[in-house]
Amino acid sequence: MKAHSMLRQLAAAMVGALISAAVWAADYPAAKEGSAVLRDFRFHGGEVLPELKVHYRTIGAAGGEPVLVLHGTAGSGASMLTPAFAGELFGAGQPLDATKYFIVLPDALGAGKSSKPSDGMRAQFPRYNYDDMVSAQYRLVTEVLGIKHLRLIIGNSMGGMHAWMWGTTHPDFMDALAPMASQPTAMSSRNWMMRRLIIDSVRNDPDWQGGNYTAQPRALKVANAFFGIATNGGTLAYQQAAPTREAADKLLNDRLNAPFTADANDFLYQWESSADYDASPKLDRIKAALLVINSADDERNPPETGLMEMALKRVPGGRLHLIPASADTRGHGTTGMAKFYKAALQELLQTAPRRPAAP
Repeated sequence: MKAHSMLRQLAAAMVGALISAAVWAADYPAAKEGSAVLRDFRFHGGEVLPELKVHYRTIGAAGGEPVLVLHGTAGSGASMLTPAFAGELFGAGQPLDATKYFIVLPDALGAGKSSKPSDGMRAQFPRYNYDDMVSAQYRLVTEVLGIKHLRLIIGNSMGGMHAWMWGTTHPDFMDALAPMASQPTAMSSRNWMMRRLIIDSVRNDPDWQGGNYTAQPRALKVANAFFGIATNGGTLAYQQAAPTREAADKLLNDRLNAPFTADANDFLYQWESSADYDASPKLDRIKAALLVINSADDERNPPETGLMEMALKRVPGGRLHLIPASADTRGHGTTGMAKFYKAALQELLQTAPRRPAAP
C-alpha cells in the first residue's frame, strides 16, 4: 500500500510540475516571427548586398510601448526567451509586461535566421562589424516595423555593446538604455586576445581551407568550448561545480561531447565583427536615461579596471548596477538571469522621462 501511495504522490507531483510549466509558458504572449528584406544594404567597407534578410520576433501588441532586446554573440532573438530572462521580465506585472510593451527581438546580422555566410556566400559574404549590425537593426525598426521611438533598448554582451552604439548613433531614438555585460570602451586586453586565439585556431586549422571546407574544421568545437570556459561561467560557480580534477574533467568532457552545429565561417565573422568596436568617442552624445548592468565577476569586462567609472563620468545621470559575485552568479553569463537586476530595471522604467520622437 505504501508503494502505491508513493506512486500516487509521485504522479501528482509530476502533474503539478507540468501544470507549473504550462502556467509559466502562458505568463507572456507567444513570440511571433517574421523576416524582412532590406534592399541595397551597404556595409562599412563599401560592399552592397541587393537583399539582406533580417529575422525577428515580437512579443505583445504593436500598440504597446516599443522595447528593443538585443542578444549576444552567436545567439539569436530566441536565445533571450529563457525562464531566467524572459520569464522574469515579460510576464504580467513584471518590468517589461508584454501586455503593456511591444517587445522586438531581432536576430543580428550574421546570426540566427538573418543573412549570414553559411547561407551560401561563405567567405565571400561581406565583412561586417558592429556598425553594420546596428544599421540593420535600425532599418528593421524604422523601415519595417514603423517604430519612430523606443521606450527602452536592453542588450546583453554583444547586445550591450550594440545598445551603447544605439545611444551614441541615434541619441534621440530612445528614452532609456540598459546595456548589460559590456563596456563602451575599445575592444582590448584579455577580451580581444581570447577572441584572437579562437579565431586563429580555426583559421589555422588545415580543414578550414580558406572557408571552402567540406566538413567543419575540427578546431571549431574545441575553440568554442575553450572560449566559453575561459570567459564565462564565474570563478566561484566553477569551483562549486568542479571542486576536483575528476569533476572538472567530466564537466569539460560534457561540453566537448554536447551537440554543436555552428558553422566555421559564421563563427569567424561573428567574433571578428567586434574587432573595431569602440563607443567611447561619442559617449557625450547619449541623451537617454542610462542604467549599466554588469557583474563583479565578469571575465570579459572586469570592473577593477575602472573603465566603466571613467566612462560614466561623461554621461550625466548614468548609473551602474554592479551585481556582486557569488556562487549563484555566472561571471559574464550572470546578466542572463534577470532576478539580479529586475528591480533596478523597473525603477529605470518608472523614472526615465518620456522624450519626444526625433523629427
